Amino acid sequence: MDDGAGLLKVYKSPTTSPDPIEGVLDVVALAAAGEGRTTQALLAATDMFIHSTTRAINAVVTGKTAHTAFLTTRGHPDILLVREGGRTDAFNYRIPYPAPYVPRSLTFEVEERIGADGRIVRPLVAASVHDIADRLKAAGVEAVAVCLLWSIVNPAHELAVAAILAERLPGVPVTLSHQLNPSLREYRRASSCCIDASLKPVMTRYLRALTSRLGESGLAGKMFAVTSQGGIADIEELAERPILSLNSGPSMAPVSGRHYALAEHGHTAIVTDAGGTTYDVSLVRNGAIPWTRETWIGPLYQGHMTGFPSVDVKSIGAGGGSIASVDGGGMLHVGPQSAGSNPGPVCYGRGGIHPTVTDAALVLGYIDPDFFLGGRMALAVEAARTAIATQIAQPLGLSLDDAALAIIELATETMINAIEEITVKQGIDPEDTTIVGGGGAAGLNAVAIARRLKCRTVLFPEVGAVLSAAGAIMSELRREFVRTEFMRVSHFDVARANVIVAGLRAEAQAFLDGNVGAGRDTVIDYFIEGHYPSQVWEIEVALEGPIFDATVGAANLIRDFHARHREIFSFADDHDEVEIVSWRAVARSRIADSRAGLRLATAPPATGERVRSMVFRDTGRLDAPVYDLDALPQDHPVTGPAIIESSFTTIVVDPGSRAVRQPAQIVVEPFLGRLAGQGG
Repeated sequence: MDDGAGLLKVYKSPTTSPDPIEGVLDVVALAAAGEGRTTQALLAATDMFIHSTTRAINAVVTGKTAHTAFLTTRGHPDILLVREGGRTDAFNYRIPYPAPYVPRSLTFEVEERIGADGRIVRPLVAASVHDIADRLKAAGVEAVAVCLLWSIVNPAHELAVAAILAERLPGVPVTLSHQLNPSLREYRRASSCCIDASLKPVMTRYLRALTSRLGESGLAGKMFAVTSQGGIADIEELAERPILSLNSGPSMAPVSGRHYALAEHGHTAIVTDAGGTTYDVSLVRNGAIPWTRETWIGPLYQGHMTGFPSVDVKSIGAGGGSIASVDGGGMLHVGPQSAGSNPGPVCYGRGGIHPTVTDAALVLGYIDPDFFLGGRMALAVEAARTAIATQIAQPLGLSLDDAALAIIELATETMINAIEEITVKQGIDPEDTTIVGGGGAAGLNAVAIARRLKCRTVLFPEVGAVLSAAGAIMSELRREFVRTEFMRVSHFDVARANVIVAGLRAEAQAFLDGNVGAGRDTVIDYFIEGHYPSQVWEIEVALEGPIFDATVGAANLIRDFHARHREIFSFADDHDEVEIVSWRAVARSRIADSRAGLRLATAPPATGERVRSMVFRDTGRLDAPVYDLDALPQDHPVTGPAIIESSFTTIVVDPGSRAVRQPAQIVVEPFLGRLAGQGG
């Protein structure tokens, strides 16, 4: 909860599975009690209510989506089955393709065909659509996805099909691919269309019930929902395009991470969100948050691609609850299995029997057993020691401390591998980056990770334990508009390009005008997606503005394309042709003042500096100082080894590192003065 002055107050309440809305109301009541108000009074004073939910992804993963039908052009019923042709065992013809998102029994072929140039090759046979509507009604279909070939160039047939379905199946939601995802690549467009349609009944019921019950409880302010595109949307828009809520929570961490990194002049940052089960890694590259269209729900080639642009977040099974084990060959493993929160790590005393990363951190002295969650939960140190000793140390022939260190170090290496996937493999040297540590478990090894990668700085925002929630407060109302139209820069048509961009600008401005009450500042950014001839994938290049000058033509665009290609791939062909595939406009509206200095409201510290026994690889066991974050003076240096802790997180300052308390964050220098030859 943001009090409007940049002070964030955190309240948590358990999820209520039978009725998730009850859990939302519970935490609102908890916040109201903490503020000394009634729920009615708190909600009446609320300007904005931003909601994030896993209901959509849970529905897809568990198969609890609507009974959905898929309509496609005759001759192409296997789009969802074949996907893009990839298979996990490509040369084993005996392995069948995984089941499509919509079964063949609910896939229907429409008599029509539009060519790549938008020309009608085969007129739509309306009778075939009426026949399909009869069959859909008999099958009790709850939602319909329509994805016809080249509707992104000429949507006439999709619109005609939608009109017939609206007449024949009133009340049944329909998703049209050219409206939802007007992009090339048929499988991705079809998959996103089907996923969106299948979620509409589920999410519409949920979001409208949430809106209704919050309204009955007194909410008069605007309601927004977090999206996977790193922004927020009006709650009604999310009901209309529920695919936006898939994986929406993790997209907020880089939003807040970017604010803190840019404040420290870190234009390229690695943003981590370490929780109990997963470790989410994302990137801020030259001040921008990269996107991807490669998001899969489930395993690669076996699950279903969302086909929809979203913030690029890599998640791995490594967190505080990751289970450590030794296999029959004497090999140590950490994760991806997790103890979760129930029963949780052994030290929770809730019946967990397998040692975890949290248990190892407790044994090493990184966590205070009497101050966990601000003292609200006591940890069983002896139980953790016994579990690690019997299940890890003895099988490996290690001491208890060495076994606990091995668990932490292996988890650290797993996280480093994930970071290298989005940095080194994309031409980014981690040494030139800043790490933003988010999530309650980030502080256990973020400095160790930075030392291994030779990163310049580690930032621990005060709101780091709720980094994604803070990102929602810092985010913007956001909507993307796309036009697919091919153009070679060697035959660049300035007049046509200006018409395309003007159309996008009009759509974006209409969106902003309709939501002007929600924002203070509005911006429209323009991009193209293009590639060299014969390249399979496009890259995104920002345009300098919405109008191309007739005398300059595409010269600046060509220059910027080559520079962007060189930045991503370390090479460019400055004399090669560039092919534009699509044009985009992104409308953004700020919903609140900048929250780069967002701070966490905490209770006064009970103690000041103290000493605790802890273990580091370079020093062995020793007594090191422990500082309360809230008692730490501004600009006061803390030289490692040391611990800085609050009721929400613990920051381990490794030997050879130094931390400084700054407004709204802790800044850690992994190497004192930087090592010689590593840059300044």
